[in-house]
Parts: sequence; structure tokens; C-alpha cells
Amino acid sequence: MNDSSWGAPPQTGYWGPSDQGPAQGAVPAGPTYDAHDAQHTRPMPIVPDPPAYGGDQDDDRGAARSGGPLFRDDMPQTSPYGAAPQNPEPMPDASQPASAPKKSAGRDLGAAIGVGVGLGVVIVASLFVVKAMFVGVIAVAVVVGLWELTRRLEERKGIRVPLVPLAVGGAAMVVSGYVRGAEGAWVAMALTALAVLVWRMTEPPEGYLRDVTAGVFAAFYVPFLATFVAMMLTADDGPWRVLTFLLLTVVSDTGAYAVGWRFGKHKLAPRISPGKTREGLLGAVSFAMVAGALCMQFLIDDGTWWQGLLLGLAVAASATLGDLGESMIKRDLGIKDMGTLLPGHGGIMDRLDSLLPTAPVVWLLLVIFVGSG
Repeated sequence: MNDSSWGAPPQTGYWGPSDQGPAQGAVPAGPTYDAHDAQHTRPMPIVPDPPAYGGDQDDDRGAARSGGPLFRDDMPQTSPYGAAPQNPEPMPDASQPASAPKKSAGRDLGAAIGVGVGLGVVIVASLFVVKAMFVGVIAVAVVVGLWELTRRLEERKGIRVPLVPLAVGGAAMVVSGYVRGAEGAWVAMALTALAVLVWRMTEPPEGYLRDVTAGVFAAFYVPFLATFVAMMLTADDGPWRVLTFLLLTVVSDTGAYAVGWRFGKHKLAPRISPGKTREGLLGAVSFAMVAGALCMQFLIDDGTWWQGLLLGLAVAASATLGDLGESMIKRDLGIKDMGTLLPGHGGIMDRLDSLLPTAPVVWLLLVIFVGSG
């Protein structure tokens, strides 16, 4: 077929013209079957279904698939020969919007609540019955947290942190803080760091600086910060101070979760923790300030409500920073949780993330507001 015949319909039953066109002015020879049958035997183009959207991998990879339009509206409504397509699929009703995906907490909520209530009972019972018993609870939490952290460091990064001097020094740090105050805590911290340096000398020197640096960091991050909880307990109203510290941290986390889950749209730190939002931070601040005002007014001796507002604001800030700091560690290690000891929560370190950096903040503000007691 020459260029002048592009506008004429094809005279054969095939997609393209024949290799040898008919002589000009002559009636072209038809196929061995008539034109009516040709319309029913001519191969139809295969149009693949458009890619489905809205699943777990809802991205633009469907645009890279060969063949087929991205949307139903892009599909031709008629066949290339004017006939309606056979068995057309019904179009979705535009008046019925697609249901939005339901938000999920991502954990077993029932198990999380049960474990949380159980931990609360143990903490409150030990806190108000015998103070020394609660110091033991802190020491056990510190040792378990150190075990989780050092195990993850070795599994994911090959960092061999000596656990024995860390565990012994961490427990001694908590007890020293309760018995001797800040001075005792600092001395125990220094001795623990020295023990880590010496203990690591029993192994080959490769990676020594890396391992002891991680060990000193672990000693400061877990037991030293936890020592401030034991130091709160030494005051006359020590159990109420510790209870205030725990309540404000839990309320801050709860407010951040509740408000962020319901109204969160603007990410707070997407590169660190994509689930946290600015709206959630406002919820944490609001909830913590109200709880702080109530706790300082009714639980702390000589406390006032305006001091509680400042205390709640500081707790919300420190708890959020602590949570982000733990997220940074877990992202660097490539893990979601530090452990699996607490169903619905992860590990001990996953519960201490916001408590540890908040402890020195609450201890210091209570000393400023109402004294060391």
C-alpha cells in the first residue's frame, strides 16, 4: 500500500496491508471468506486490566507495567472497528467513595493493656509497701534493659559490649543513688566505666575502642539515668514523687498516641519516626500539663498547680525526645523492637525509652520547686 492509501480501510482480514497491493484502478481480490466473517474472525487487541491500587504497596510501580491504561476511564469505549467491546466490566459508582483504610495501632492492644496493668500493679505495690523493694524493681529493669541492648548491638553491629561489668555496675549504680544520692551515683558510674575498659582487655584488641565506647554509652543511657528514679524515692514524699513521674510520662505518651492517631496529619520527624505527628506532640503537651497541675496540687507536698504546668511541659518534651532517641538507635540497628519480653510492648527498653531521659528532668524540677525533701 502506498502513502496515498493510509486513509482507506484495509481490504484484507489482517492488521497490516498485504505485501503486494492490488493494481491501481482494479478491484482487489478478496479473501477466501467474505467480509462479514472477517469482522468476526479478525483478532482483537488484548487490553490488560489496569493495576490495582490501595494495597500494602500502594505506589507508582503500576505505571511502569507494559501495556494497559492506568485508569478505567482511559480504556477505549469501542473496539477499533466500531463495535462495542464484549463483556465490558462495570464502572465503579462515582457516588460511592472508596472506603478509607482503617488505622491500626500495629500491636496486640489486648496484650498491651494486660501487660501494662500487670506492671502497674507490681510498681504501685512495691512503691508504697517497702521502698527498698521498688529499688530492687528498678535494678532488675536496668539489668534486663542492658541485656537487651547489648544483645542487639552484637547481633546487628557486631559490637561486643561486656555485659557482666555493666550489669553489676548498673545495679550498684541504682543502689548507690538511693543510699548516697547523686555523689554515690557518679562514683558508681565512674567505676562501672573503668570495669568495662578492663574487662574488654581480656579479648583480642580488634574493635576495642568501638566496644568500650558502646559500653560506656550503655552504662550512662540505662542505669545512670534510672538512678534518678531511686533518688526521687529518698524524699519524705518519695513514693508520690515517683508516682507523679510515672503518671506524667504515661499520660504524655497516651495523649500523643490518642491525638496523633485521630487527628495526626503533619509528620514530626519522618526520617526518625514516621508515626509521630505534630498534632500528637500537642496532645502530649496538653495531657501532660493538665496531669502535672493535678499531681503537683494534690500529690506533692507544698506543690502548686502552676508548677505542675511547667513540670508537665518539661515531661512532654523529654519523653518525646527520649522516644525519638530510642527510635534513632533502633533505626540504626535495623530493628523494630529491642526485645519480645513484654507482649504488645516489645522489650523492657521499649518501655524505658521515654522514662529514662525524663527521670533526671523530673528529679531536678521537683528539687527546685519543693526541695529534696
